[in-house]
Amino acid sequence: MEKFFGKSIYQAVAIGKIAFSSKEKQQVRRTKVEDTAAEIERFENAKAEALSQLGALYEKALKEVGEDNAAIFEVHQMMLEDDDFNDGIKSKIETQQVNSEYAVALTGDTMAEMFENMEDEYFKARAADIKDISERLINVLTGNGGLDSLSEPSIIVAEDLAPSETIQLDKSKLLAFVTELGSSNSHTAILARTMNLPALIGVKIDREWNDKTGIVDGYKGLVIIDPDEETLEEYRAIQKSDAEKKELLKTLRGKETVSKSGKKINLYANIGKPADLASVIENDAEGIGLFRSEFLYLGSSDFPTEEEQFAAYKKVAEIMGRRRVIIRTLDLGADKQVDYFNLGHEDNPAMGYRAIRICLDRTDIFKTQLRAILRASAFGNISIMYPMIISVDEVKKIKEIVEGVKAELRAENVKFNEDIEQGIMIETPASVIMSDELAENVDFFSIGTNDLTQYTLAIDRQNSKLDGINDSHHPAVLRSIKKVIENAHKAGIWAGICGELGADTTLTQTFLDYGIDELSVSPSFVLPVRKAVINAD
Repeated sequence: MEKFFGKSIYQAVAIGKIAFSSKEKQQVRRTKVEDTAAEIERFENAKAEALSQLGALYEKALKEVGEDNAAIFEVHQMMLEDDDFNDGIKSKIETQQVNSEYAVALTGDTMAEMFENMEDEYFKARAADIKDISERLINVLTGNGGLDSLSEPSIIVAEDLAPSETIQLDKSKLLAFVTELGSSNSHTAILARTMNLPALIGVKIDREWNDKTGIVDGYKGLVIIDPDEETLEEYRAIQKSDAEKKELLKTLRGKETVSKSGKKINLYANIGKPADLASVIENDAEGIGLFRSEFLYLGSSDFPTEEEQFAAYKKVAEIMGRRRVIIRTLDLGADKQVDYFNLGHEDNPAMGYRAIRICLDRTDIFKTQLRAILRASAFGNISIMYPMIISVDEVKKIKEIVEGVKAELRAENVKFNEDIEQGIMIETPASVIMSDELAENVDFFSIGTNDLTQYTLAIDRQNSKLDGINDSHHPAVLRSIKKVIENAHKAGIWAGICGELGADTTLTQTFLDYGIDELSVSPSFVLPVRKAVINAD
């Protein structure tokens, strides 16, 4: 029996046979071609097949892991159509008279190296995408099918896994992931969390593990190879206990989220698209605390129209009925890039041209979204929330624009909620410091703890090298949360948390002590958080 440690991505336990994915990079041979026009046509045919595969993967991912996670395959399709990538391949075929496989490998390696040498972590991560699409093209050209399907329930062990490989695997036979490379923010890690699969990264793997029995302990960040019977029994008991806990949580459906001392918490869910509502209802969330409206922009090849946005917001409002739905205005930029916005390269995008800064600069885009939200407010209990606020002046400018849009709708005899609530996200140190004045100008605060932690600690949350010190429990972060809640209550408004910290049940009592009014979490965390509140003082 051997034990190896890594970083846990999702806390659960898996027991089963190990399937080692060697995924060694194909050795592409250079051959001379006489008919370069025919070779370019061969490349174009392979590209068309690769695009078709990616389209099928997108549809599969859409059903299994949702629109946000499926978007990576749309990105890969766009990268396959990239002029620089395609021109580089065709130029090498023509000028060097080489085969398509060699031209693809050479171009892919060059572009991947270029991205890897960039300082920005977002662009560094694009190197993996270039490698993925290059490998796909080469697989098509050589007839290699890629990662084999699983014949039985297995723990996948690999040096690294591309999102396309992850989604191709039969989910019913996938027990866990263990990889040597990757980061907690990689697409594959996100997919693992979405599929509720235990996953470890940063593990020193060995191909000799193939076909052996393994245990993945997502609680301790541990993988055990060839466990003895005593250890197997221990972990089977943990699995049984986990299953019983899940069943027990279901008994909390329909119950109020009230602590022992009588403190009522509004327990809401975060969603990225209307399709997530099924999980919201299944897990008995009391409302939507964060509706990430940027899904409409990320999933489109052009600016979504007012009607397209209105339809999405109206659908959510009608399904949720009287329950509150808080729609966050588009939060693009930083790690969420959309080509047709033409945002351009930034040396430090996390602190750059993003979110409300784009909206206040490009008011035509902002007004279209506001019109759609306000129109939808006639069909349910909708509130609006603005991200990345740093000043009272920004709030005043937003309100001026909103009043202008309201005036337009009145003139058109379009119904909307005249008293729609407007709140802001507190996710910068500036908004924390100014929270006393900001509270006088809005209806509620929602604390975005992911970015608040990043900006307070001066730590890029996309940088895996900093995972060890990226501490959302840091006293500076917790004091900031406490201050924001206090200032909200002084002004007579409510305050909630919509970042991942809201689902951290080790802090539930602390947040209750601070006086938090609302917690908005991923749908799967609603019942565990309800249990934590009910058991808290």
